[in-house]
Amino acid sequence: MSTVTIAPLAESLPAFLDSYDFSAIAVIADNHTFRFCYPELKALLPKHTLVRIKSGEEQKHLATCEMIWDALTRANFDRHALVLNLGGGVIGDMGGFCAATYKRGIAFAQIPTTLLSQVDASVGGKLGIDFRGFKNHIGVFQQPNAVLIDTTFLTTLPERELRSGFAEVIKHCLIADAAKWDEIRRRDLEEQDWSALVAHSVAVKENVVAQDPTEKGLRKILNFGHTLGHAVETYYLTQPRKRLLHGEAIAVGMVAEAFIAHHKKMIDQSLLTQIEEYIFAVYGNVRLVEEDIEPILSLTLQDKKNRGREVRMSLLDGAGSCAFDIAVTASEMRKGLEFYRGINK
Repeated sequence: MSTVTIAPLAESLPAFLDSYDFSAIAVIADNHTFRFCYPELKALLPKHTLVRIKSGEEQKHLATCEMIWDALTRANFDRHALVLNLGGGVIGDMGGFCAATYKRGIAFAQIPTTLLSQVDASVGGKLGIDFRGFKNHIGVFQQPNAVLIDTTFLTTLPERELRSGFAEVIKHCLIADAAKWDEIRRRDLEEQDWSALVAHSVAVKENVVAQDPTEKGLRKILNFGHTLGHAVETYYLTQPRKRLLHGEAIAVGMVAEAFIAHHKKMIDQSLLTQIEEYIFAVYGNVRLVEEDIEPILSLTLQDKKNRGREVRMSLLDGAGSCAFDIAVTASEMRKGLEFYRGINK
């Protein structure tokens, strides 16, 4: 496991750089982090190469990787160089993937700037890009040399981005900490203690990843809500309607998959009602129509937890507990999405 440090960047970054002898440094940033976060980072760095890309999930593809690899090549980066990924999940996933594959792998560190990336995407060593519309379809497992989390970056985020990241906080509580779930569900979004929740989520994820770094078993529980959630997110990327953020789609997935868990008698009605009511209070609703259901279901066939044509889910088997490799039928998934639609009406 890589070292995760939660501290002001002015403390953590110099200490990290002093522990290595890098031949060169590159910073990968998008339009948002270039404006709001890069000035602080720039003041802490020696001479370096800046690679600036456009913002958004729609940039997370092979053509952007080629641009990054080209920038490193033109700057004559060797195998002793360092890549610093300054941004959210897209930058962390793609920048890490580019570093892990450039000259068969060079050092990289994640500097996550969104709640989503601080509590989830930057920790665990999953790297990748989207391919033909499928989320994280091409990728590798590779631990970063460090994850440097500075929660003051959260003050740069609009409320919608905070809400998106909060979905992963909810997930971590539901799969691993019933007491923390009971605590957060009694607070509105603006009442949450973000510093404490970042530390909690990092601890949950580090504990799981340490036991199963390459997702052969236990680590699959971190995908609760993601089988249907990723399918909804991917589907919306192709639609003219307003795009969903990752956490907004995962919120849909958690409600629908909680219903499936209840249908399979893995959780009781009380927990299902708690999840449904709290997620709708925080996220409102995503208007799914009947015509959306079949295309969403077809996308689940590409989920990375599947075996052959059989969809496997990670489902709650109580508050703070999750089972994995649970076979789920198309009919059950349809009922889960119909349940979500029904409580929208």
